[in-house]
Amino acid sequence: MEDTLPKILLASARKFGSKVALREKEFGIWRTTTWEEFLHRVRSFSLGLISLGLQPGDKIAIIGDNRPEWVIAELAAQAAGAVSMGIYQDSIAHEVQYLADFCDAKFIVAEDQEQVDKVLEVWDRLPKVSRVIYFDPRGMRHYREPFLCYFPEVEAMGQDYGRSHPDLFERNVERTQPGDVAILSTTSGTTGKPKLAMLTHHNLISMGRAMMQVDPMTPDDEYLSFLPLAWIGEQMMAISCGLTVGFTLNFPEEPETVKENLREIGPQVMFSPPRIWENMVSEVQVKIEDSTRLKRAMYDWAMRVGYAMADARFAKQTPSAALRWQYRLADWAVLSPIKDKLGLRRLKRCYTGGAALGPDVFRFFHALGVNLKQIYGQTEISGISVLHRDGDVKFQTVGLPLPGTEIRLADNGEILARSPSVFVGYYNNPEATAETLRDGWLHSGDAGYFDESGHLIVIDRAKDVMTLSDGTRFSPQFIENKLKFSPYIKEAVVFGGDYPFVGAFINIDYANVGKWAEKRQIAYTTYTDLAQKPQVYSVVREHVARTNQDLPPAARIRRFLLLHKELDADDAELTRTRKVRRAAIAERYRELVAALYSGQDSVNVESTITYQDGRTATIRTALRIESL
Repeated sequence: MEDTLPKILLASARKFGSKVALREKEFGIWRTTTWEEFLHRVRSFSLGLISLGLQPGDKIAIIGDNRPEWVIAELAAQAAGAVSMGIYQDSIAHEVQYLADFCDAKFIVAEDQEQVDKVLEVWDRLPKVSRVIYFDPRGMRHYREPFLCYFPEVEAMGQDYGRSHPDLFERNVERTQPGDVAILSTTSGTTGKPKLAMLTHHNLISMGRAMMQVDPMTPDDEYLSFLPLAWIGEQMMAISCGLTVGFTLNFPEEPETVKENLREIGPQVMFSPPRIWENMVSEVQVKIEDSTRLKRAMYDWAMRVGYAMADARFAKQTPSAALRWQYRLADWAVLSPIKDKLGLRRLKRCYTGGAALGPDVFRFFHALGVNLKQIYGQTEISGISVLHRDGDVKFQTVGLPLPGTEIRLADNGEILARSPSVFVGYYNNPEATAETLRDGWLHSGDAGYFDESGHLIVIDRAKDVMTLSDGTRFSPQFIENKLKFSPYIKEAVVFGGDYPFVGAFINIDYANVGKWAEKRQIAYTTYTDLAQKPQVYSVVREHVARTNQDLPPAARIRRFLLLHKELDADDAELTRTRKVRRAAIAERYRELVAALYSGQDSVNVESTITYQDGRTATIRTALRIESL
């Protein structure tokens, strides 16, 4: 059996031949790449890199949107015995510089002018990089830097090099070993700069094969790759599972067309972090609110039936004949059209991972009839260690360990894992490796416990679980997820612990709240202006109050404020996977936190705006603080 990713690619090209491996929408047309063509391009690019000086063990950094060239570059590097490292496409220049330099990248593969410009901005701080290879030439005509190369030109170099070095590519692939490091994957970086987890071919392939034992897929299945390939979750599905099974990997035309492309492809499997599922719920809720009274009544009836069916399945009960009949009618009239609109109609199963998904969102999709399951894992275990099984989904748990994976709890409740997918360490960080890997066990940093049926329940990051003044322990993330079920709340940051009660910062969903305000003829100019409208505070307060009803008294939110700006990864308030950096936010907005707990009913903040002509102005805003 093939034991490295390039070996699997060789075998798949022989097996599938002219079957479609990759599909990308460009200029409104879906363009296909067969398995034979896929292998040809990987061979050409790999030999092209070698002709430019790539050696076994070298690193290449890749940045850009999901495109066939990303996957080709990654496998080409691995085929030459090198290692790839993905950078999130929305990273700013100094983040690109830090990661590319820290991983000792010799080449950077950048999608387009935007990404090349980031590299050029910090070029004087990248002494180890010899070439920057771009694959979208738009806007690059007048760039004259000698280190710039066009992706097809490197492929042409590889074809020339291959003529004078026949069979070199195949010999290189044969030399790859399962213990070789395949990728350097960035950790989430919730507490600081991301670390680089070294994942081997054996790690990635073991995880893919274990997942396929639980949820088998077929070569005829379709998958839309729209989440960043720098994220281990997308590597897990698109590369590990994709190569293992041989399903077709589809790439959207643009990030903005994902919804349209999702509906066109109608994939059988889908994997997304909570923010994608939360956004879908908000989209449905807002559209229903804007619909006619009859449609709202139909929706409310269908969802009641859907929730009843979902709860019966969660409890492993046989639905009554009446409920089954009602559900078929509700599905035909309302639920299936909603799934079709969202692009979910053909799904066999779908997954959420990367962070906890609120139970309300989970129940919503199961009410629609979407087989949504929780994945739990970390970058350090190749993305996944625990997964719900079909017919055994409990929305408050993350499921059972994958085949070959052991999970146990430390004395302090920390979740420990051991499996063939556990990474070999952090790149250039032996201290962090020693702290995370002990006696073969991966220390996750998460707190959890097992229920009576052996399902794992994850409470929160161990460092984030808080103890209130009365001794009550609570998870801020659980409360945040319940708040985000509202279509008007995009993000929430909950505080407690050393404070006398639970308080919260809330980001409104600008698009949804804006539509709500326009419908009610509430005038506003900016995000800050809208967020501070009394009517907006009123609607958010209603949802906070509803959330409190489901919480124990000591964990209920007593005071909250609506932030004057959206939390942003560029401001180090969120990670690139949109996880809240709680400590950074508490430090940056310490005056707001102090005001939240001081009894004040408002607090002043200053923000700077920049006009098109370069002039700047400082605006002072009084943020209202609401008590419940």
